[in-house]
Amino acid sequence: MEKTAKKRTQTLRIIREDPYLAAHEGDIRERLNRYRRKKRDLLKAGQTLSDFANGHMHFGFHKTKKGWVYREWAPAAKAMHLIGDFNGWNRESHPMKNMGDGSWEIEIDGRRTLAHLSRVKVCVTSDAGREDRIPLYATYVRQNKETNDFSAVIWNPRKTFEWTDEGFRPKRNVPPLIYESHIGMATEEERVGTYLEFMRDILPRIKRDGYNTVQLMAVMEHPYYASFGYQVANFFAASSWYGTPDDLKALINEAHRLGLSVLLDLVHSHAVKNTAEGINSFDGTVGQFFKEGAAGDHPAWGSKVFDYGKNGVLHFLLSNIKFWLEEYHFDGFRFDGVTSMLYHDHGLGTAFMNYGQYFSANTDNDAVTYLQLAAELTHEVKKGSVLIAEDMSGMPGMCLPIKDGGIGFDYRLSMGLPDFFIKTIKEREDGYWEMGKLFYELVSRRPGEKCVAYAESHDQALVGDKTIMFRLADKEMYWGMNRGDQNLIVERAVALHKMIRLVTIGAGGDGYLNFMGNEFGHPEWIDFPREGNGWSFKNARRLWSLSDNGFLRYQQLGDFDKAMVRLVRQYSVLQGGYAHSLRQHEQDQILVYEKAGCIFAFNFHPSNSQTGLFIPVSDLGEYEVLLSTDDKEFGGYDRIDKSVIYHTWAKDPQFGDGFAVYLPARTAIVLRKKNG
Repeated sequence: MEKTAKKRTQTLRIIREDPYLAAHEGDIRERLNRYRRKKRDLLKAGQTLSDFANGHMHFGFHKTKKGWVYREWAPAAKAMHLIGDFNGWNRESHPMKNMGDGSWEIEIDGRRTLAHLSRVKVCVTSDAGREDRIPLYATYVRQNKETNDFSAVIWNPRKTFEWTDEGFRPKRNVPPLIYESHIGMATEEERVGTYLEFMRDILPRIKRDGYNTVQLMAVMEHPYYASFGYQVANFFAASSWYGTPDDLKALINEAHRLGLSVLLDLVHSHAVKNTAEGINSFDGTVGQFFKEGAAGDHPAWGSKVFDYGKNGVLHFLLSNIKFWLEEYHFDGFRFDGVTSMLYHDHGLGTAFMNYGQYFSANTDNDAVTYLQLAAELTHEVKKGSVLIAEDMSGMPGMCLPIKDGGIGFDYRLSMGLPDFFIKTIKEREDGYWEMGKLFYELVSRRPGEKCVAYAESHDQALVGDKTIMFRLADKEMYWGMNRGDQNLIVERAVALHKMIRLVTIGAGGDGYLNFMGNEFGHPEWIDFPREGNGWSFKNARRLWSLSDNGFLRYQQLGDFDKAMVRLVRQYSVLQGGYAHSLRQHEQDQILVYEKAGCIFAFNFHPSNSQTGLFIPVSDLGEYEVLLSTDDKEFGGYDRIDKSVIYHTWAKDPQFGDGFAVYLPARTAIVLRKKNG
């Protein structure tokens, strides 16, 4: 009895990591208790979450010995009829049977009755009227080019896809170097790119550049291409904008052959409000999936907000997670809009300044429980899978194990870093950047939790904003990027672009993310075809030739990115924990830190070079330069002689032992002890 009582009162790890949370121990324990209660509510005796999350195996279309069975979940429906090409869209000939538990079913004789690529819908009769709907568990949805409406499509090819990736296993202990990608805009042509083109053209590039993880955006089916995939309509359908379900499988299969993990940008934070294309009011009631009244409408996104307190909603969403992991072999997820999920006000306009804001009436506790269940299920279904939370609020415990009082994710996106760089470039003159604040942003994260650092993602590249390179060079990018040209604005932009990336990957977290093309400073913004731009694809593509043709500085930026990623992988920098500051000087614009045995030294000053910058170190010996942003091949001036060996020596009581280096203006170098 004494051991049991002691175990119950043992301090949770989340509080041991951050003692300031002790005042909220009751809230954290209740968070853990809610999770346990919900599991007991959902699971039968002996069941696991994986056993529970099998909605896609029961609902939807499934072949039988005699033909087909189609099942649907629509608790408030009064009648349902299957319609499609197979019956001439007759709304009376194929009624479904009410099974009495909120589900409906129909058996169809003949395996050829529902032909491959034939269109189907379900006619739902409810108190709201009668409407043709796309089945909830549809796995393939396409737009009719003649009528522009969307229908579910039977995917039943004669030859099923054969996976050959049995030997690939994602490794959770390997830090993710993420290449964030959008399939449709990965082509240089002014059109929508395809899964197979991405597989052929972009996967080898990602592998060559040194990244180990591909994050695919906009894969879940969305009717409006310009939504960037964030207005999801059909949660179990791989988007037909880019090809077929088997095309996506081929892409992932090839990525695994190359040793690349593949993450899905999962959107469970909201859903498109459309009824003709989406799941909104499927059974005639908004409350089937979403919150009632104003709470069910997202004020910023114009979309619907899930009711995470309903078991039927949890069954749908958790089944969706298992589906993507098993059907398409994804290796984990980047959860979109986690902040929006966590709070009733969606975190809009909220500055999270104290711990009380995380455990208030504004917190959506049902959403917290869902995220815990989602994390447990993901790791249960696929060992080594990775979960990344897009949470800007800093919810305590997001990336700690559930048993320790956490929510169970693996990484949080370091969303403050891009904001810092944008604000600095916009508001502060060169020579007056704040080194102390920069280092704080780089290392600031919850105790015991891992973060994915990035200088910019797709968010910073959207129309109305600017990429870092475009913000630094602006219109000079159009005619000043030739290698032989002298252009002070472009030279400044190239130098700072490299330094910003290096300082981010070197100290910003335990993983790293880059949006495709930004590694070589892709010009302009992302603007998908829409009415406001004349439905143009001009800015919804990637101009790979800018980096590949050999005549422009874009190639030099891309080459630096390769070298930077190679160094980080070779010396396990991302596994090095927190960076340790060695020197900071605001007036001289100097920042020097150590991580994983590597010394990162930055001179952000626009004109003052350091002829004898002393770098204090605790490990005495000989040091050499591994990487310099000033190398000519990277668009620099070759002012760093990498053949020089730096010997440590006693400086003075202020700095202790170390060595002095020459560090030119707007230059960064990485050093390491020789043979260390």
